[in-house]
Amino acid sequence: MGNIIGYARVSTIDQNLDRQLKSLNDYGCKIIYKDKISGKSIIRPQLEAMILECKEGDTIVVSSLSRLGRSTKDLIDLSILFKERNIELVSLKESIDTSSPSGKMMFGLLAVLYEFERDMNNIRVREGLAVAKARGVKLGRPKKKDVGVKKALELYKEGELTTKEIIEQTGISKSMFFRRLKAIQR
Repeated sequence: MGNIIGYARVSTIDQNLDRQLKSLNDYGCKIIYKDKISGKSIIRPQLEAMILECKEGDTIVVSSLSRLGRSTKDLIDLSILFKERNIELVSLKESIDTSSPSGKMMFGLLAVLYEFERDMNNIRVREGLAVAKARGVKLGRPKKKDVGVKKALELYKEGELTTKEIIEQTGISKSMFFRRLKAIQR
């Protein structure tokens, strides 16, 4: 049997960890890592430290899954990491314990739901792109060169700068500038 390790997180410095700490202590956590940072933040120093410190056979305990992950995907990724390292996860609020068959099942269901939602989202994106393309919408971000050329041609029309100054200011090549200028003048 490994260590029972707690993790508590609140979103702002003004918020209080007391309720989470009490439930983690009551469960028997000997070590508790604490973050006071938004769950949306990718960097959660104490969570990362806890993950690095945990060893095979340890159990990580959280008061709620919402304290551990930023999203279902994040929770699934963490649960996979824990499983690979033979670390168990307990969530007190949701009554999930991955050392039990029902806890493993619950996380399996979350993984299936996440994968389904991701696949559905990919389908919706592809359908939307196809519709936009059929309407003639130019997809993607404009190429950096195109933005520079557009700016160069605008500066040329203003007539206040020399060609050399325009090319230096926009960072496009001389040949690109004159090619586009010829195309517009036709």
